[in-house]
Amino acid sequence: METTAGDFKRADVRGLGAAARNTAKQAGAAASDEVQNLIADVEDLIDRVGEAADPEMRRLRAKVAAAVASTKSSLADGAEVVQRQARETFEAGDRYVHSRPWEAIGIAAIAGLAVGFLASRR
Repeated sequence: METTAGDFKRADVRGLGAAARNTAKQAGAAASDEVQNLIADVEDLIDRVGEAADPEMRRLRAKVAAAVASTKSSLADGAEVVQRQARETFEAGDRYVHSRPWEAIGIAAIAGLAVGFLASRR
C-alpha cells in the first residue's frame, strides 16, 4: 500500500488537533477542579452555619445557596459552549488545511521559525 504526502498531512493535522484538544481538556479540568473545590467549601460552610435563629443569617444563607446553584448551572452551560466552540474551531482549521495545504505548510513554517527565534534568544 502506497502512502502519499496527503496522507501524512491528514495524519499530522489529526494528531495536532488531538493534542490541542487534550491540552485544552487538561487546562479546563484543572480550572474546573479548583472551582469545584471552592463550591464544595462554600456548600460545607453553608451546612455548618445550619438553621440559624437570626432571620438575617437565614436570608444570607439562602442567598449564598442560590448563588452556588446559579454558579453550578453557569459553569455547566459555559463548559458546553467552550467545548462546542473548540470543536468548531478545530473543524474549521482542518477544513482550511485540506483546502489550502501549501498555505498551511507556509504558516506552520513561519510559526516554527518565530518560535525557534524566540527560543534561541533565551
